This record gives sequence, C-alpha cells and structure tokens, in this order.
Amino acid sequence: MDFSYTAIADPAAFEERLRGVPELPGVYLWKGADGRLLYVGKSKKLRDRMRSYFGSPKGLSGKTRRLVSHIATFDIIITQSELEALLLEMNLIKEHRPPYNILLKDDKTYPFIKVTLQDEWPRIFSTRSVADDGARYFGPYASAGSVYKTLDLLNRLFAFRPSNNCSDSWFHEHRRKGRPCTYYQMRRCLGPCVPGLVSQEDYRQAVDAVCRFLEGKSEQIVRDIRRQMEQAAEDLNFERAAILRDRIVAIEKIMERQQVLRTVDTDQDVIAFAREEGSAVVQVLFIRGGKLVNAEPFTLQGTEDESDSALLGSFLTQFYNNAPNIPPNLLLADHIEEPMIIASWLGQKSGHKVEIGVPRRGEKKQLIDLAAQNARQKLQELRAQWLNSEQRAVAGLSELRDLLDLPDMPQRIECYDISNTQGKQSVASMVVFERGEPKVGAYRRFMIKTVEGANDVASIHEVITRRFKRAAEELGDGGQEI
Repeated sequence: MDFSYTAIADPAAFEERLRGVPELPGVYLWKGADGRLLYVGKSKKLRDRMRSYFGSPKGLSGKTRRLVSHIATFDIIITQSELEALLLEMNLIKEHRPPYNILLKDDKTYPFIKVTLQDEWPRIFSTRSVADDGARYFGPYASAGSVYKTLDLLNRLFAFRPSNNCSDSWFHEHRRKGRPCTYYQMRRCLGPCVPGLVSQEDYRQAVDAVCRFLEGKSEQIVRDIRRQMEQAAEDLNFERAAILRDRIVAIEKIMERQQVLRTVDTDQDVIAFAREEGSAVVQVLFIRGGKLVNAEPFTLQGTEDESDSALLGSFLTQFYNNAPNIPPNLLLADHIEEPMIIASWLGQKSGHKVEIGVPRRGEKKQLIDLAAQNARQKLQELRAQWLNSEQRAVAGLSELRDLLDLPDMPQRIECYDISNTQGKQSVASMVVFERGEPKVGAYRRFMIKTVEGANDVASIHEVITRRFKRAAEELGDGGQEI
C-alpha cells in the first residue's frame, strides 16, 4: 500500500490499524488531520474496500485522489448485515453531509402536501416535516413553489379550506362571527367555518377527492362529481349543477395532460438524470394509476468522477429515506450497485414489495427518455442561472474595483451593521461575500462589550478591532495580509 500521497502522520501505525479491520459488513469513515469527517462509505468486506484506496494513484478517479490526499485517520462501525450498513451509511451522510459524498443539493427538508384527516374539518397545506400523526402526506416536491401551484390548483377544483389563509384561530373567529370569509364568496372554500353552509360529510368528500386526485384516481372523482351534478339538476339547483359541470371539464383537461400509459394501470416512479461538468439533475416522474401526477427535478452535488450507478444509488437512498409513499415499481435509467439490498430496504420501509427495473425498450423506455429529456432541460436552465449569477458577480466586483481604485477585484467582502434596542443591548452583524456571492456559513453576530448607549461609530470600531485581531492571530506572524 502507498501512503505517500496522504495526510497520514504515521504510515506504519495506520497500516497496522488497517490490517486489524475485519472482513465483515459495516461502514467506514475517512477523516482528515483535524478530525473532520471527509467521506462515509459502506462495504460487505470492510478491509478489502478500505485497502483499495491506497493502491496506485493512477487507478483512482480525480475526486478519489483528492479525498485520499486528505485522509489522516479513520473509524469503522461493524454491522450485522449489508442492509444494516446501508441504513447506517444513510443516517451518517444525512447527519454530517461529508464533502466527498454525493449529496442532494441544499441542506434542507423537501416540502410535502399534508392532509390533516385526523381533524374534524381537515386542512390541506405545505409542510417540511412528516410525522405519524394520522395525516396523509404527498411528495416530496423539489420546491415550495411546486407545492403552492399544486395547492392552488386543488383549491380551485375542490374548494377546501385555503392553505395559507385559514388557520385554526381564523377558522374559529369566523365561526364565532357566523359569516365566512371572502374565499367562500369566490367559491374557493365551501365555508365549513359557518354551521349550515356545508355538512361535515360533504366537506369530507371534497378532502377525499383531493387525496384521490393526488393518487391519480381522477376517473373516480369525475364519476362522483357527475352524479352530484345530475342530482343538482334534478333538484332544479342549476347554479350548483353548472359549477360541478365546470369542475368536471377542468379535471378532464388535467387528465388529458396526465395520461402517460395506455396499457398499464400501475403506480411507479420513473427516475433519470442529466449531468455535465460536475453538475447533475435527477428527474422523477410520479405515475399513479397510469397517470403522470407530478414531475420534480432534484439537484445533486459532489457527483464529479462518480459513476452513473453510484449517482443513482445515492439519490435513491437519500430521496426515499424521507418519502412517505413508495410505489411498488421504480424504473431507472441505469443499473445501481446492490439493487437487491436497496429493494429490500424500500420494501421494509413501504410495507410492500418494491421492484427496481431498467427498461431498454417499449413504453417504459419511452418514460425513461421523457424523464431524461426533462432532466437535461432543467440542467440547462440551472447552468444558465449559474452563469448569469457569475456574470453579475464579476460585473459588480469590477465596478467596485474601479470605484475604490483597487489593484484587483476583491475576493472577500465583509459588511457590518449595528442595531440596538432603544439605545441598549447593541449587537453587530457581519455578512460575507466571496467572489461576489453570499457565504451564509461565514455570517457572524457580535455582542458589543465596551460601548454604552447608541454609538454606532464606536461600536463599529470595537467590532472591526476584535475581528481583525482574531484574523491576525489565526494567520500568525507569517507576513500574510489580512
């Protein structure tokens, strides 16, 4: 083994530790000299997998060579099975987000649609947390904007309590007043807040219709609404019959756009991707009952030099780890490593068998091609946004360089502001820009210690002095500029 291109301080001791690693399933954690976690991996034979990092550098990808150059030590966690190793790897990646692992971009929880079926008058709204509370969850969606568009469409079709404008306190306030809000007049709400406007049974039917719509069961909804329309016409309630007729037309137009498979009435997720110059977008088509009910793109980071199978495998484990609903069929654009283990985990999580397929012909292959086309389109859009953002940053920095007569464009900009509460408890805030882009992780807040009262100039002097004194201490006496 060759340790010459690593950060290992004592190669002999490191090799001795490595020889003691068992040939068992488990998880390994590569760490840097400062103890920072660099990468989390799993293997059914830990020692063989870990030793493979220290062969000839020519046999490693560029990304792996960079990882190995920072390795100083490691930890291992032995598991009882490969499936247990998979679960542990997922949890560690989610908790620590190591820089050399493939990660879903943006450290955030993706939004879901929540239907509070456990409530007397259910609400339907966006949430980023999933709990075992009796509610139903649909998603995840790639962005809050996707959820809001879907909720707006559903509200126009089924007139449930408005998502963002009908909190429980607002609901009870109108119940106390005995009159509904303007959403009722706009026919965007059935008015459950006022007794007598809608029965609980009818309101529940509307909420159930939302769930069936999100499940792709649109035909059943149309049949139910058509019966209600016919009954309204028999009762000479022509206004309600007209409203229901328009609702049927709107749903049928959506059904036409949703229709994907003509021969297979099934639930499945179709997953393909596009990648270019280290950037990658995974597109998921959510098909329920043979209909395309949703399509969401997800951005990955850390994909450079990774294989297509590793990219897809990492996405599956991270994406479905939080998904409340997993269909019985997954169609993938490429094969993944350890498909049986991942399928077993998905089956345990969902409570039913999950089959993973890689279609090469027919209708299913056409779905893969459709997902890949959407992924390429989204990647082009994102790259255009990144390019425009970079161009704006360069233009702004160039203008600042000329205004301040600087020799070069500034690489780092720190901005300070002072705030206080009626002249007391002064606090300074620092925001940071690097290469013209905000670096949120470097933002800081300073408590003012030596200045009394609302004296912004003196407070700025204190903060700048403390800031640059600390920076000088961190740089040492090497003659480097601050």
